[in-house]
Amino acid sequence: QGRLGCGWGPQSIMLSDLNAVRAAHIILASSSPRRVDILNNVMDLRARVVPSTFEEDLVKADYTPAGYVQENARQKALEVYRRLCAAEAPPSLVIGADTVVVADDKILEKPRSTEAATVMLSELSGRSHQVLTGVALVYGAAYGAPPTEDSFAEMTEVDFASLPPELIDAYVASGEPMDKAGSYGIQGMGGSFVTGIRGCYQNVVGFPLHRFCTRLDVDRLRRSGRAGSMESPPVS
Repeated sequence: QGRLGCGWGPQSIMLSDLNAVRAAHIILASSSPRRVDILNNVMDLRARVVPSTFEEDLVKADYTPAGYVQENARQKALEVYRRLCAAEAPPSLVIGADTVVVADDKILEKPRSTEAATVMLSELSGRSHQVLTGVALVYGAAYGAPPTEDSFAEMTEVDFASLPPELIDAYVASGEPMDKAGSYGIQGMGGSFVTGIRGCYQNVVGFPLHRFCTRLDVDRLRRSGRAGSMESPPVS
């Protein structure tokens, strides 16, 4: 009751719930074009994009991989929520997300150089790895009240073919790996390296839509929208 149904798209959601979600003031705390596409094109949620300025400086050794992506997503969402509340009415919901690739318990994020991309792809070649996405949902509250938080991590297992060094070099030279966790994009040329997948495909792209649909609390979203509209933003 009051939750979005399971599924890959709006056809699986009760129309009344979908309309309520689309009417809410939803913020995506990410500039990832893949997340924007999933939420605003696939789902047509009409989320406003406000990239987070969180430094993403967590110490990986202090977390499990799942805990790491959840905390990164949480900090991204909270940074945007607090920034917006200082300037305008609280949003109904801020969505934060963080995706990493994990191989042998080693967290692989976006490569900082072409050399790093080459090393990552060599590590993934001919093996299985996990793609983890943490999602944080920060529901708005009236001024002075703390927001309500929820978070989860989704894992997908991906199998890679063996990649000859010259193929890795050509792929890195294409530029596609440079803004992607693990140095590949399954929705692009990198998808040709994948021999198998177990779990949510869209999670590998960057946002676990199915899990989001089952986790989103529409009743809470409605209450958050009413709370944000009841008061005026603070005057500086």
